[in-house]
Amino acid sequence: MIDKNNIPKHIAIIMDGNGRWAKEKGLPRTAGHREGIKRVKELVKAAAELGVKAVTLYAFSAENWVRPKSEISMLMRYLNNFLESEVRELDKNNIRFLVIGRDEPLPKYIQEKIIKAENKTKDNTGLTLVLALNYGSRQEIVDAAKRFARDVALGKASVEDLDEQSFNNYLYTLGLPEPDLLIRTSGEMRISNYLLWQLSYAELIFVKKNWPDFKKKDLEAAIEEFQQRERRFGGVDVVKKSS
Repeated sequence: MIDKNNIPKHIAIIMDGNGRWAKEKGLPRTAGHREGIKRVKELVKAAAELGVKAVTLYAFSAENWVRPKSEISMLMRYLNNFLESEVRELDKNNIRFLVIGRDEPLPKYIQEKIIKAENKTKDNTGLTLVLALNYGSRQEIVDAAKRFARDVALGKASVEDLDEQSFNNYLYTLGLPEPDLLIRTSGEMRISNYLLWQLSYAELIFVKKNWPDFKKKDLEAAIEEFQQRERRFGGVDVVKKSS
């Protein structure tokens, strides 16, 4: 049973296996992505009901631009449809919507709709849904270093004052708690340039199911496993997990 007093504040998910799911069923890759979107809706609702504060989904990496143009075009259409229809539902359910990653080379119409969606939901106080879109963790760290360097050049910051905590202020994830739990579907056991800084002390759970088969019960099972872990954060004695 899930301990409601020990729910991870922030869950990061690598939604892997859409294409493999479709291939196994003799379907086009587009079918896998369509089914994967259904899982996003289901899992966001489940996480909110459990009391999770933030969910970050790896939706499209900076490296994904090398995929076939037809697949990228299809993914952009699905994203556009999500921004058109689902954001209204998120707002209705008091969910805040954010996107992390570089704006370019996302289509301008997508960039505009992202801004609109973020503004529409910015005052919501429930779960925060974050899409990592055109995202790469190394590029995030480089961008953060550049922003800090600009502040130093402008006299707004000092090199001597930089530490881990202040560097967090330059990351895309400013204002979000660090992930307690990372879930990756499809059986792959790597983190693929995802939230490298933020995942330093997260618990990692790799699930064999492809993303379209990952349901509410699987999320609950991952949280139950998380609650069995002993998190020491570099120390010797077990650090009691907090809600």
